Amino acid sequence: MAMSPLLFIVFLLMLLEPCSSSRSNVYIVYMGERHHGLRPELVQEAHHGMLAAVLGSEQAAMDAILYSYRHGFSGFAAVLTGGQAARLSDWPGVVRVVRNRVLDLHTTRSWDFMGVNPSPSGGGILLESRFGEDSIIGVLDTGIWPESASFRDDGIGEVPRRWKGQCVAGEKFNASNCNRKIIGAKWYVKGYEAEYGKMNTSDIYEFMSARDAVGHGTHTASTAAGALVANASFRGLAKGVARGGAQRARLAVYKVCWATGDCTAADILAAFDDAIHDGVNVISVSLGQAPPLPAYVDDVLSIGSFHAVAKGVVVVCSAGNSGPYSETVINSAPWIVTVAAGTIDRIFLAKIILGNNSTYVGQTLYSGKHPSKSVRIVYAEDISSDNADDTDARSCTAGSLNATLVKGNVVLCFQTRAQRSASVAVETVKKARGVGVIFAQFLTKDIASSLDIPCVQVDYQVGTAILAYTTSMRNPVAQFSFPKTIVGELVAPEVAYFSSRGPSSLSPSILKPDIAAPGVNILAAWSPAAAISSAIGSVNFKIDSGTSMSCPHISGVVALLKSMHPNWSPAAVKSALVTTANVHDAYGFEMVSEAAPYNDANPFDYGGGHVNPNRAAHPGLVYDMGVSDYMRFLCSMGYNTSAISSMTQQQTTCQHMPKSQLNLNVPSITIPELRGKLTVSRTVTNVGPALSKYRARVEAPPGVDVTVSPSLLTFNSTVRKLPFKVTFQAKLKVQGRYTFGSLTWEDGTHTVRIPLVVRIIISKFYVNA
Repeated sequence: MAMSPLLFIVFLLMLLEPCSSSRSNVYIVYMGERHHGLRPELVQEAHHGMLAAVLGSEQAAMDAILYSYRHGFSGFAAVLTGGQAARLSDWPGVVRVVRNRVLDLHTTRSWDFMGVNPSPSGGGILLESRFGEDSIIGVLDTGIWPESASFRDDGIGEVPRRWKGQCVAGEKFNASNCNRKIIGAKWYVKGYEAEYGKMNTSDIYEFMSARDAVGHGTHTASTAAGALVANASFRGLAKGVARGGAQRARLAVYKVCWATGDCTAADILAAFDDAIHDGVNVISVSLGQAPPLPAYVDDVLSIGSFHAVAKGVVVVCSAGNSGPYSETVINSAPWIVTVAAGTIDRIFLAKIILGNNSTYVGQTLYSGKHPSKSVRIVYAEDISSDNADDTDARSCTAGSLNATLVKGNVVLCFQTRAQRSASVAVETVKKARGVGVIFAQFLTKDIASSLDIPCVQVDYQVGTAILAYTTSMRNPVAQFSFPKTIVGELVAPEVAYFSSRGPSSLSPSILKPDIAAPGVNILAAWSPAAAISSAIGSVNFKIDSGTSMSCPHISGVVALLKSMHPNWSPAAVKSALVTTANVHDAYGFEMVSEAAPYNDANPFDYGGGHVNPNRAAHPGLVYDMGVSDYMRFLCSMGYNTSAISSMTQQQTTCQHMPKSQLNLNVPSITIPELRGKLTVSRTVTNVGPALSKYRARVEAPPGVDVTVSPSLLTFNSTVRKLPFKVTFQAKLKVQGRYTFGSLTWEDGTHTVRIPLVVRIIISKFYVNA
């Protein structure tokens, strides 16, 4: 009998799984909330005692343990065999034992574009980056380059007295590298070295300290909270004043990722534990694990962020860079603020002048030397190597071109389904000693970082016109102009092509991502240790793209919001961001999503919309939540009751808990299966004027009738919270189709909007094909 595809995959996974329980690996032994009566040092002693009992001696326990998590929660990471891990999983008080995982790293016109002012506005109404001096942003990343001008502490007051963190010394990093801006710096390598062996810094350029050898951490930290730096640019492009969103906020650096690109779960969880203890207000995490997503109780980002949120810390994470495909969003726990990437109104354009005097315009980040005269153009498919497929050659896939025919020429390449990257084409042409690339592709604002040879990205229409010229002339030639920075003449924001999309593959009733922020061609500080090319060397500022760059934009906004509203819960902060976001571009049109082809963006692309920091500062109403709400959510996921009890520090019996996630008080309503009629509930809290009246306005998803009860909410000095119900009735037979709408509460001053996402299912036998 033939094996089904699913069973075959499972069979392969079984073959790939280690068979022996004697092999040692890093395991995380998670024990939930730390008991309030125990001091951290006693918790650590208990961990050592437990491990010694399993391993046979105190020395064996000391040798095996990597981290003792004892501040924000209880647990430890240790090198164990499968059998030892199994024994510990049955130990009293142990919630879960999970294998260590390796996560990936997922980058200033942007703050002007978002309307965050660098200096006092005079009216005191707008959100300003001068606020936030009492906010501390913890950045989990590749470290920091402390000498960068972005991390000066000019004019910033003394370190908040509540701060408990440290500036941990290491290679080329000591206490003097911290100041009133960088108030803490720690680094975590035990989990990495337990997986891969001792890091050999002779093979890879890296610092065994919080110093950043990669650039990614410096970029994200300066985006969130960098100081004002005049005349910043990336080799002359994007020239102007660089700054972070919360330019007076403090930074606490937790280096968990290394120059190899790896960040292990054990190290990340240790950083979360320390950040909670140290006293950060915001944790910014531009990394994550690609699908398939682990259960929330097995995912270190979900676990660490849960404990942080329980302590009032807002956790902001990147949504991932696997777009535009659906169900690729990561970091999808409802207590996390998950950030998609959008574009800004800045672009870098260069001209392509052909030998027949025709001129075309494309995008480029190349600002180096250009040939002084016109250079011959060759079409990639016409110069393929002997063993290359025509499609591979057309897109300039690695090894697909004849080096002899490439040498000294500009190569015209076309994006294909298999090879979408202009960066790959540049590397292929550069290795074959070509002098330039024209890369024809679908429309996108994300520009490849071509540094050694020019690369101009054009759309398919322009590419086809250049191809027609190339094939019709005996000696086709072209010349590139130097690029220009164009600001304010581009429709924005749009959702970036690469930004991961919803729905969540783990909990489709929870809308993810939550919010979008600038993440395309972002200028920010860079580590000069990270040479960007052999020809150019190092830079102090760099342009980069990714949800890694949109994440710290939100982290900076959150730092400002927490400074203005210190008593707001993490859920209230997230609600303020989501319910006040923009779903239109700067010209008033519906936001679009970069894809192939372009289409109207929807909540799976941007959540509530593109962040509007000034409106988020004064949302009027918020959808608030606490630990008990998240506890009910975890019960609805079907997780072990004892695991949830330990995680939430509350005795939990899921037996009588609602199994539906639909009534979780998130600032959105997502119904993945609407069969006929369904009612869900929400509660809003008034954070605006005490005497307020809000009226409901509904834009129903196509194919669905929506009613709100009550449709008028009246608040006063004693009534600050009010519940309401929303009833959905399917009126069209649209099998398995997602439709989108919105519910808005308005009082004449505030507009509080949440997305409505509904999937109509007719048959109970419906299968998601």
